[in-house]
Amino acid sequence: MIFFCFATVSLAQQKEEIHWKTFPALEDALKEKQKPVFIFFYADWCAYCKKIKRWVFTNAQVIEKLNTEYYAVMMDAESKESIAFDGKTFSNEQAKTQRNGIHEIPLLLASRNDIPFSLPATVILTEDFEVKKRVFEYYTSEEILEML
Repeated sequence: MIFFCFATVSLAQQKEEIHWKTFPALEDALKEKQKPVFIFFYADWCAYCKKIKRWVFTNAQVIEKLNTEYYAVMMDAESKESIAFDGKTFSNEQAKTQRNGIHEIPLLLASRNDIPFSLPATVILTEDFEVKKRVFEYYTSEEILEML
């Protein structure tokens, strides 16, 4: 009986996930209630992106913090999908001429002066959609909780 209860609790904890939103869903959510926004840009080939997904975004404290205090968005920086947000349509113009072209949204939100776009890229925005913090490297669960 004790094992069954423990197994049930463990399975329930494992199923807890971050409630990731798309940019259109984020726009709808922001109209209903203003909250800070956490955006994670990744690419399928990025080893550190995979490590963050596997080790940081599965941490119960990180999941709870993001789900309760933020709107969270995860986006493939190389997406070829056109995305409507805030009355504008954003696309990946670079994909027309480059193999791994970067979408306009990560270029807009996660670019730095004189440094080429790099991954992983995390952007934390205030509830007024102003940049609070940009992170361009791997981070641990403890580090991201401090940033949040």
